[in-house]
Amino acid sequence: MLADLKEVLEKARAEKQAVAAFNVPNLAMVRAAIQAAEKVNQPVILQHAEGHGSLISLEEIGPIMIDYAKRSKVPVVVHLDHGKTFDAMVQAMKLGFTSVMIDASDLPFAENIARTKEIVKIAHSLGVSVEAELGHVFTSSLGGGEGRAPDDDQIGDTDIYTDPKQAKEFVDKTGVDCLAVAFGTVHGIYLKEPKLDLPRVKAIYDEVKIPLVMHGGSGVEAADYQTAIANGIAKINYYTYTNKAGASALKGYFEADQSDVFLEECIEVTTEALKEDYVEAIKIFSGL
Repeated sequence: MLADLKEVLEKARAEKQAVAAFNVPNLAMVRAAIQAAEKVNQPVILQHAEGHGSLISLEEIGPIMIDYAKRSKVPVVVHLDHGKTFDAMVQAMKLGFTSVMIDASDLPFAENIARTKEIVKIAHSLGVSVEAELGHVFTSSLGGGEGRAPDDDQIGDTDIYTDPKQAKEFVDKTGVDCLAVAFGTVHGIYLKEPKLDLPRVKAIYDEVKIPLVMHGGSGVEAADYQTAIANGIAKINYYTYTNKAGASALKGYFEADQSDVFLEECIEVTTEALKEDYVEAIKIFSGL
C-alpha cells in the first residue's frame, strides 16, 4: 500500500525503530526491496535520487515505483532522494510520490531555510511529506554517487556536522517533517572505520523533536545503528552495500562453471542477492 512518510516515521520513532530507505534505479532493485519488506512484514521506503538520472529518468522509474508500492502488502513510501532542482521535486509530486527531499545543504543557512520553506509550502498543500538536510554528509571516493567527496582531513571534522541549536531554528522556520543530519557517516564505501558522533544525534533530536534521517547508512556496525535509532534516527538510507552485493553475486555466477549464460538467470541471481541484503538491513533497523 502506498504510504505517507511522516506517518510511517512517526510510528517507527514511537516503536524505537528505523525504516529502511532503498534507492532503486532499476526494476530488479524495486522488486527485491518489495519482496524483502513483505518477507519480514515491515514498511519500506523506495527512493529515486535525482543524481541517478543518468541511470534511469524519474519519469521512467517513478510510475513503476508507485505501482509496486500500491500493490504491496506492507506500507511503502515513494520518495525523491536528494532533490536539487525545483523541477524534479515538482515532477515527483505530480507523479504521485508521497514525499520529497530538498537538499540545499551546500547553500548558506538562510538560503537553505528559504528554499526548504518554499518546497514545504507546496508539498504540504498536496499532502506530500518533506525531508531536508542540514550539515554535510560526504561521499567516499569508492561508490555512493551522491554528495561531495571529502579530503582525508575533513572526515571527522565536527564543523561540518549538524549543530543542534541551528537544527531547531531550521525546523521551526521550515516546518519539515524529518531532517537528515550529519554526524560522521559517508556516502559510499568506507575507506576507514567510521567515527560516529552518536551523542550529537540525541542532542539534535532533543531540540527538534521530529524524526531524524541517516544518510550514508551502509557499512555501519549493528550496535551503532541501534544507538543511532535510540537517539532519534527513524529513516536510514541504504544503497551502496546492496549495490555491491548484487554485483558480487553476478560476478560469482559468471565465474562458476557455466556452459551457457542467459540474461534472465543473471537477473534472477542478482535479484535474490539484493533481496537477501535488503532483508538483513530491514531486520537490523527494525530490531528483529
